[in-house]
Amino acid sequence: MTSTNERVLPSSVAARAAKPAPIRMTGAQAVVRSLEELGADSVFGLLGGAILPIYDALFDSQKVRHILVRHEQGAGHAAEGYASVSGRVGVAMVTSGPGATNLTTAIADAYMDSVPLVAITGQVNAPLIGTDAFQEADIVGATMPIVKHSFLIKDGAEIPERMAEAFHIASTGRPGPVLVDIAKSAQNQQIDFSWPPRMNLPGYRPITRPHSRQVREAARLLATASRPVLYVGGGAIRSGAAEVLRTLVDLSGAAVVTTLMARGAVPDSHPQHCGMPGMHGSVAAVAAMQRADLLIALGARFDDRVTGDLKTFAPGAVVVHADIDPAEISKNRRADVPIVGDLKQTIAELNVALSAAHEQYGKPDLGAWWRQLDELRSTYPLGWTDTEDGRMAPQHVIKRLGEIVGPDGVYVSGVGQHQMWAAQFIRYERPNAWLNSGGLGTMGYSIPAAMGAKVGAPDREVWSVDGDGSFQMTNQELATCVLNDIPIKVALINNSSLGMVRQWQTLFYDGRYSHTELETGYGSRNVPDFVKLADAYGAVGLRCESVKCVDETIAKAREIDDVPVVIDFVVSRDAMVWPMVPAGLSNDQIQYARGLTPDFSTDD
Repeated sequence: MTSTNERVLPSSVAARAAKPAPIRMTGAQAVVRSLEELGADSVFGLLGGAILPIYDALFDSQKVRHILVRHEQGAGHAAEGYASVSGRVGVAMVTSGPGATNLTTAIADAYMDSVPLVAITGQVNAPLIGTDAFQEADIVGATMPIVKHSFLIKDGAEIPERMAEAFHIASTGRPGPVLVDIAKSAQNQQIDFSWPPRMNLPGYRPITRPHSRQVREAARLLATASRPVLYVGGGAIRSGAAEVLRTLVDLSGAAVVTTLMARGAVPDSHPQHCGMPGMHGSVAAVAAMQRADLLIALGARFDDRVTGDLKTFAPGAVVVHADIDPAEISKNRRADVPIVGDLKQTIAELNVALSAAHEQYGKPDLGAWWRQLDELRSTYPLGWTDTEDGRMAPQHVIKRLGEIVGPDGVYVSGVGQHQMWAAQFIRYERPNAWLNSGGLGTMGYSIPAAMGAKVGAPDREVWSVDGDGSFQMTNQELATCVLNDIPIKVALINNSSLGMVRQWQTLFYDGRYSHTELETGYGSRNVPDFVKLADAYGAVGLRCESVKCVDETIAKAREIDDVPVVIDFVVSRDAMVWPMVPAGLSNDQIQYARGLTPDFSTDD
């Protein structure tokens, strides 16, 4: 019998009656064998001297597909995209020094957005660690604040156990990145390999079952509230809670908002869905949270982009906060009812408790509440105005993309204005249809993450919705896509500028456009020509500059299934993202459009 902290790794081989005799192999071979046993069918990486032994061992693997990226950051984002659509742990593998430091942006991104990722890095020989050897970097120290856990392996005999622990930590509790840094000498060391290993993780015991008393109290509040709101965050996606969440929505009758990270957790078509809250959320969603008398936060963390000025956020609301991570409870907003546990299990128990609460207290009359919200939804719908420069409205392009491709597609956004428009104007009907860099806001995320998503869900149509700024940071991964038969499609929203920064310069810096012009779509220079760039990579490049060609160009891209396609949509650079809560201001000051601030401060 195992102790509380010592577990046998879940695996098909764990069911064997007798543990096989150890096999003699190198530490490098043990890494590859561990990946195979752990079910890692895809690894994204870029090799170098300090990890060369593992790559030599990988050459013989028949189970692990390695995809050679063009930059280590791309490996990390691709692993994120793979993990997000597949629900499995993503794996990125790079060499020491600059290889490892190049990976840190993706590690930080995975940490902020709770993506299960194992980052394997090579390290210099153990005796040289700390001597500033060639291509040495203390990557364990450098990433300490942005990982769930990290391992530095100097003894090859530890490899099976550490690999099993890394996958377990990354995928349990609140998911996140785990770093496994392996000295080259440990990779070359001869060891006795056996599987499954025993995992010894003292102190690591994620709480999955919620406290029943807190759940019952949450149910009582929900059964008796007059203006309840379910504030759904990315934890609903990561925990696979969509089905039980839908039951809660239907049972409660409450208004629902889904954050940027939770788009698709509740279908946009659901009549109780009020949209996305926050800085660029819908007026109805923002107003619902500000007016609520009960706020049930489910896998959300009260991020500043949602709350605005925290002191004025949801001033009249009693707060129930359910999350797998106890550190998030009351971190930003005090929870009146804290619930720590796996969100899927928590919501399932809340559904049972709510049914019992309805029997005891009756169902609340939410008619007045919905009359208010319906009026806001009809008065302030999402939309846009025609551009003054005659160029295409980017919102139209993105909206048509979503309508043509439909809810079965996967949409992977870069960061900037196009990210907000994609979150607003594409309708999401299922979880894991929308991938983006939410917490860190990483430009360059889209292309490699879309590549990883296509590997993780090869039968789905995967679209990168990117901007001309983000695209130029990681577009070299188109070469990876071409050479590895990964036919993603790219809707490049080209406004020839760093659009979100330009919007802020327009609104808050008197139109002083300091260094935001990229010259990618206007005038005679057009550097680079994105169609020629796509062609140079072996992809197909298309361009659309008129509303008349939007539908037919998307249709043409969809007909091409053997190579990536890049559509250069040349759009207006003056288009802005509305609604908007200016940074640091109260959500009560949301602007529906420039100069138009709705008044929803009155009570019913």
